[in-house]
Amino acid sequence: MASHEHDLVVIGAGPGGYVAAIRAAQLGLNVGCVEKETALGGTCLRIGCIPSKALLESTELFHRAKEKLAEHGILLPQVELDLAAMMRRKERIVSGLTKGIEFLFKRNRIARYAGLGHIDSPGRVVVSGEKAETELKARHVLIASGSKAAGLQGIEMQRERIGTSTEALAYSEVPGHLVVIGAGSIGLELGSVWRRLGAKVTVLEYLERILPEMDGDLAAEALKIFRKQGLEFRLNSRVRAGRIENGCCVIECDASEPLRSDRVLVAVGRIPNTEGLGIDGLGIEVDQKGRIQVNDRFETTASGIYAIGDVIRGPMLAHKAQEEGIACVEQLATGYGHVNYDAIPNVVYTEPEIASVGKTEEQLKESKIDFRKGVFPFRANGRAHTLGQTEGMVKILADTATDRILGVHILGPRAGELIAEAATAIAFGASSEDLARSCHAHPTLPEVLKEAALAVAGRAIHI
Repeated sequence: MASHEHDLVVIGAGPGGYVAAIRAAQLGLNVGCVEKETALGGTCLRIGCIPSKALLESTELFHRAKEKLAEHGILLPQVELDLAAMMRRKERIVSGLTKGIEFLFKRNRIARYAGLGHIDSPGRVVVSGEKAETELKARHVLIASGSKAAGLQGIEMQRERIGTSTEALAYSEVPGHLVVIGAGSIGLELGSVWRRLGAKVTVLEYLERILPEMDGDLAAEALKIFRKQGLEFRLNSRVRAGRIENGCCVIECDASEPLRSDRVLVAVGRIPNTEGLGIDGLGIEVDQKGRIQVNDRFETTASGIYAIGDVIRGPMLAHKAQEEGIACVEQLATGYGHVNYDAIPNVVYTEPEIASVGKTEEQLKESKIDFRKGVFPFRANGRAHTLGQTEGMVKILADTATDRILGVHILGPRAGELIAEAATAIAFGASSEDLARSCHAHPTLPEVLKEAALAVAGRAIHI
């Protein structure tokens, strides 16, 4: 068995792991990174965030070409779909970005080990590759193994017909009828992709609302918009069983007739990917959801072993994992590292987009925190009209006593870009007055943020 020594061994080359490895190398540490998949980048880059956004962009352009260009005076004789070409574009993007990470590893002299990493004991990781095992010794081991799609009891997973987001990103043809189980971000994004391409889409949700992690007002407004777009929603629907019957997908729900469809996407969340790591034999504690318990320094209950990203508490977001990876290795190298969990944005890339940072109105009420709110609609913004995208609003929540911004929630065009200003404001402890007094270029979408900040004090101008 070959043996190598490092200051730090990172298990997992997803957003958290590869960023942690690069930052550690920048800080002078000798770093090795273990990844079981052929390509670097993790779920996000290979079969998650990036390919889904590529398809969302392509399908939105397809939809606009068919339905929206005429009002701009652009007349096309016929718009046709080449799904195979659309999928090839998606794969080119993914391939290019994974090769980019390979280059960054070489540039930063990070040793890459292909195979499954097993923590044999503190300071010792055994990598099981295709042909041989490799022993890695390190002062520090960082678990960044990410998450995997959760299943649902009673559902018989059949990769071709009843599957997860992985399969839904690569259908070879547009389904006649797609049933989506789960009205979270993944279900809504991929449901939107296939609806735009012509599929009938039925979304089943156990709760009485969509997007349970988002602000309630925005979720309710988004539901109305999605229904107008042709998505069918069945809320308060408990799925009891799913199977293939005579070549058709059959989904059984409480108090309703079984649904029959061509494809089923199970999008009921994700679970930590800790299988095979060996954490059980190391005394590493996990919570009831299987997440590894860590302290504020990302230390597990085993000496010298750390964890970040989807395997620990908090939202399963790529950028959250990246921030944690950087903070963790900076603590190892310099003694200090920090993540502001109140300033981590969350984005749903539907049309319109939905973005949120900080506390929701429901969370503030539950915590009995007094707040004021300002709301401003995109229909009162000139730039939104020129784009032909006037649905949605910006909602700002500020502390009643201090005026400090506690939460910002956006439903509207390019919300995923607009939320960065709000995240920065919260990170620096800005007040709604600070945001309201900042000059915003005209005509731009960020003016809606300014107006919402003015509305906190009842001073909005353009409504």
